[in-house]
Amino acid sequence: MIKKHLVYFIVSTTFFLSALCFADAFKEIPEFTKNDRILILAPHPDDEAIATAGVIQRALKADSKIKVVCYTNGDNNELAFIVYEKRLTLRRRELIHMGEVRMRETVEAMGYLGVSKDDILFLGYPDFGTMEILTKYWGNVKPFRALSTRSSKVPYPECLSPGAPYLGESILKDLKRIIVDFKPTRIFVSSPVDTNRDHRSLYLFLQIALWDLEKVINKPRVFSYVIHVVGWPKPRGYHPELGLDPPSNLIGMSWSKLSLTPEEIKIKYDCLSFYKSQIEYDKPYLFTFARKNEIFGEHPVVTLPVDISPLAYSIQDNNLFIKLNLKRKIDKDFGISIFLLGYNKSKDFATMPKIHITVGILGMHIQDKKQRISVKDAQFIYEGNTIILKFPLTSLGDPDYILSTARSVDLPFGQTVWRIIKLE
Repeated sequence: MIKKHLVYFIVSTTFFLSALCFADAFKEIPEFTKNDRILILAPHPDDEAIATAGVIQRALKADSKIKVVCYTNGDNNELAFIVYEKRLTLRRRELIHMGEVRMRETVEAMGYLGVSKDDILFLGYPDFGTMEILTKYWGNVKPFRALSTRSSKVPYPECLSPGAPYLGESILKDLKRIIVDFKPTRIFVSSPVDTNRDHRSLYLFLQIALWDLEKVINKPRVFSYVIHVVGWPKPRGYHPELGLDPPSNLIGMSWSKLSLTPEEIKIKYDCLSFYKSQIEYDKPYLFTFARKNEIFGEHPVVTLPVDISPLAYSIQDNNLFIKLNLKRKIDKDFGISIFLLGYNKSKDFATMPKIHITVGILGMHIQDKKQRISVKDAQFIYEGNTIILKFPLTSLGDPDYILSTARSVDLPFGQTVWRIIKLE
């Protein structure tokens, strides 16, 4: 039965061009004005400066309002702590201390740029744990427990919601509160194509928050920034004479830039110097981003069918079909992992299924959040090196949108990023 649906995987590459094709579209972002309200969302303390120190300078010159928000306190980087403190300890209190150090560094660095301490917020969610929260920790479950601090709730009294449990509802509530209170006209946020899990999850949580608030606020324009991509940018270290170009192995994004003056580059370099706890660990890295420009991507919402070979999506008969063409056969050491998070405008996202499908040598297994489930009409076929999955939309909560990613050691990086799929 499923084989006949092979014909429905039609190539549709309208929105999926190589980053190399964006040369003509790689233009300056619109100028800032006194009417702009700029929200900077940083996954960890220092990301706000690495990606947007130039944006902040330019916006402040235009008398725009600025709000900087740090999603986590970056307290899971034990190696950076050991190098910075020059002592070995993994005690809970010491790692919370590291989070406090990084908070202070952000306040000092942003203050150097001219951002008031009152315009900086910290949320305190678990460093390297937020993607787990997005995909598993919703509703009446025991909250996520951070590996480093061993906390299950925000442990920092200075944060926006101290004591908030590490659940998806907490993160979504904080983001929506910030957006409603600040009413941003532009949001700068980490990208869902970044290799860091916290960077990806922050973008996805933001998208969910904006969908929830569609009838409450004017829609802001969202610019995403990339920091972690293997082998990018090169060369490492401070090279103010060089510019940043988009990573060539990313697809599905249009790019824009903010060109910086020599003075702005120098101020950005000085701003990055405040993050001493991170510089000690990897001195050249932060300064790599003090260059002639900052770059930002915008992610199109995908409508089906779409083929981003070797991965394709389509819908037929109220079922989602996913096809993967692999380079080798599945074995005991090689399989695939697919996440499908449905969003329905008329339903609470917390109640929506958060599906994780794994296919390996022993067959297909399905989880909804933390629970193993059986989905009657879910099927897969495996012929040669091709896998086709069929999953009923009713088991995704009859979504208006699907947040999806596929992971496998066999898939190129550009095909493992999170995508937002709109169902029409």
